[in-house]
Amino acid sequence: MQRYYFLMRIGIMANGLFQIKQILSVFEHPIVGAFLGILRRLKERKSRMNRKKFVTGLLCMAGLLPVCAQQRVLSVEEMFRLADTNSRSIRSHRLAVDETRQGTKTAKSDKLPSIEANLSFSYIGNGWMTDRDFSDGQKASMPHYGNSFAIKATQVVYAGGAINRGVRLSELREQVAELELQDSRQEVRLLLVGYYLELYQLYNRQEVYEKNIEQTRMLVKEIQAAFQQGTALKSDITRYELQLQSLELGLTSTRNRIKVLNRQLTTTIGLDPETVILPDTTVLTREMERRDELAWQGMKDESPRLKLADLGVEISKQQQDLVRAGRRPNIGLVAANHFDGPILIEVPPIDKNFNYWYVGIGVSYKFDALFKNNKKLKQARIATRKAEEERLLAEEQVANGIHAAWVELDEAYSRLRTREKSVQLAHENYDVVRYRYLNGLSLVTDMLDASNIQLSSELELTNARIGILYQYYLLKRTVGGL
Repeated sequence: MQRYYFLMRIGIMANGLFQIKQILSVFEHPIVGAFLGILRRLKERKSRMNRKKFVTGLLCMAGLLPVCAQQRVLSVEEMFRLADTNSRSIRSHRLAVDETRQGTKTAKSDKLPSIEANLSFSYIGNGWMTDRDFSDGQKASMPHYGNSFAIKATQVVYAGGAINRGVRLSELREQVAELELQDSRQEVRLLLVGYYLELYQLYNRQEVYEKNIEQTRMLVKEIQAAFQQGTALKSDITRYELQLQSLELGLTSTRNRIKVLNRQLTTTIGLDPETVILPDTTVLTREMERRDELAWQGMKDESPRLKLADLGVEISKQQQDLVRAGRRPNIGLVAANHFDGPILIEVPPIDKNFNYWYVGIGVSYKFDALFKNNKKLKQARIATRKAEEERLLAEEQVANGIHAAWVELDEAYSRLRTREKSVQLAHENYDVVRYRYLNGLSLVTDMLDASNIQLSSELELTNARIGILYQYYLLKRTVGGL
């Protein structure tokens, strides 16, 4: 009973790193047992030492944590919030949204009047005037300095709809950028969920490896003792030594994978790379909404992919209208003022300044657009039909993706029920073998096998719950709700 309360204390102070059932198996670790006496003496002396830190250090020394560094228990929701702020991919798409918003403002500015001013100064050399046959030449004295200043304002009244179409296209591109930001955010979240759940899985696998390694070491010692007494074979020792090496290699590989995933997570969400992320153990116990496939299919219109396909069709239609606008005249109001000198309509020029202004209506039309824009219009129509086909394809693919994810989720629930039954049977088998072993009716190898089966079944049960959670997040990602 004393051991049970001690282990409960460890479970609380370790911030949910291991489940209580898993921590009970850790108790058999010899290093943990060695430090039990230390913890009791600390209690007797009423030490003010932070026991949470002490137990964490104990677990590190026992090899139950990959590294002793700054640790952080991270929930899925907190991970999403950090990613929204710090993910480089999301920040890049957010800048793209800002860029397109500025493009919309630029397109709207085309509705404003155009104002231009020209100012020039020149040096005018003396002229030489002759008859038509280049005879009787004489010098024409000219003013040596000239000036010209003009200011002109133009307000487009009609441009065939090109300006409005340009503004609409800019607004549609802005919507595309916003949807791509949303899609990128959900893609990053799904990627992080994959890392997060795999990290959870690896911590459980690490525990199984450590338990199996300890049991195998104890078994090797027992077989060696039996070999010295002549009741065991050398091949039995070799067999389990090879098994021990294989387990140690698997443990090393698992710890390395934990380090890789930990760095991928920390760098993506903007944490210190040295931070050790500990998954929230309560994530697998949460109740998730159960929906049938029809309900999920009804949500597919909210998918960013479908919305992007719809915008693609709309953009293509606007491109057609923009081509049509090129076949229409441009009409604008013009007002200008000129201040020039000298007056060059006379020879020699009149060395005076001349100021004049005018207002009017300007009309321009490109006749070559009648045959050039027809080809552009045909191309735009083909592009529209292509966009419509891509939209149908996107709808088909999203629907198929929802179906596949839902089937996988339903299978994951079935797998969970199977794993729960397997754990129950593994526990029953372990109890039977243990009873037989304590009564001398089975070998230590039978005990080891039963223990390994029990540990492996618990690991697979956790993996089954992880699979359900991942498929659920995948479904939400597919319908655009992650």
